[in-house]
Amino acid sequence: MADSSAPADPAVETAPARRSPLLARRGAVEGSGPDAGVAWHYGDPTAEQRALSRGGAVVDQSHLGVVTVTGPDRLTWLHSITSQHLTGLEPRASTELLVLSPQGHIEHAAGVVDDGTTTWLITEGASAPALAAWLDRMRFTLRVEVADVTDQWAAIGEPVDAEGVEGEPLSWRDPWPRTAPGGTRYGPEDAQHPGADRAWRLVLVPRGELAQAVAAREQAGWPLVGTWASEALRVEAWRPRFGREADHRSIPHELDWLRTAVHLEKGCYRGQETVARVHNLGRPPRRLVMLHLDGSGHLLPEPGAQVHEAGTLTTGGEIGRAIGQVTSVARHHELGPVALAVVKRSAPTDADLMVECEGGPVAAGQETVVAGEGVSADRPAARGPVARGLGHRPSL
Repeated sequence: MADSSAPADPAVETAPARRSPLLARRGAVEGSGPDAGVAWHYGDPTAEQRALSRGGAVVDQSHLGVVTVTGPDRLTWLHSITSQHLTGLEPRASTELLVLSPQGHIEHAAGVVDDGTTTWLITEGASAPALAAWLDRMRFTLRVEVADVTDQWAAIGEPVDAEGVEGEPLSWRDPWPRTAPGGTRYGPEDAQHPGADRAWRLVLVPRGELAQAVAAREQAGWPLVGTWASEALRVEAWRPRFGREADHRSIPHELDWLRTAVHLEKGCYRGQETVARVHNLGRPPRRLVMLHLDGSGHLLPEPGAQVHEAGTLTTGGEIGRAIGQVTSVARHHELGPVALAVVKRSAPTDADLMVECEGGPVAAGQETVVAGEGVSADRPAARGPVARGLGHRPSL
């Protein structure tokens, strides 16, 4: 039976994938799931990953969705309905936002960059139509216009830790894992975070010029690499992705997403009550972990695979209780087989784990992403027993 504490499927709507023209390249193998429509690799995934980790490669990200918001009220309006502080966002500055349900569950996630006249939202390809439709319903009488421009614009990924400057194409620089003003963290300090050295940005280009933009980078010595490479480095950096780590029950605290996508000091927005309550009280129901998988059997689980406590299986007994599910899986060129998983907060942080896999369970060691006690770095101090004795007659 599936464990109800963990995500079953990514929280994205089903939509036909746009197939990149770069899939016609020799050796290209198409990705799957939220990465369908672009290449998983081009024949040598290990060399591709090494090139990307060295800081010299380009990744086809044209399967992602692009939504634009124009009009003089765009930033104050987005500020009022999403998790991020957006009033006064400077042109070309990058951030990210979440759209939450009234109960605080993650419904959409998007990278945000403004060019001075238009706010650009980069999201999962399958989510773009639903995000645009929701935003359009929320316009009321404000001076904003919303459009899904995925058919006109595409993204390419590159290992650059800088935003685009005047005269360059608009770029979204991934803020992860730097804790933003108004944010907080459930994991290590920024400087000690495994993602501290990961440089990543998405460059927006007209869709019809995608091949030319990639070719220009190849001429500069950067090879074209697949999503196997970019996803392996994302998993290494503990970077949550909406199309992988989120389900209909996810709240930002479980994924350490208050670092970069939530501002705790802004005004009211949908889902804020849950965000504030869990931040103040602690103990989100689930937590993100990184798994180091036993690669001796050459078995690799699929996203959605059940995670169990090891129990006594290793000594000939039974596998332990199910505590969660795998969300992302990768073969890393240095770390070997790794994964991200969402598990019950109550699961011991030092427990040996087993992951279900076709061919038999695979042993896994866990690395804590979100602390097991579920307390953020800046949780308000607990109040004293101020109510003790209330309702009782005083002794005279």
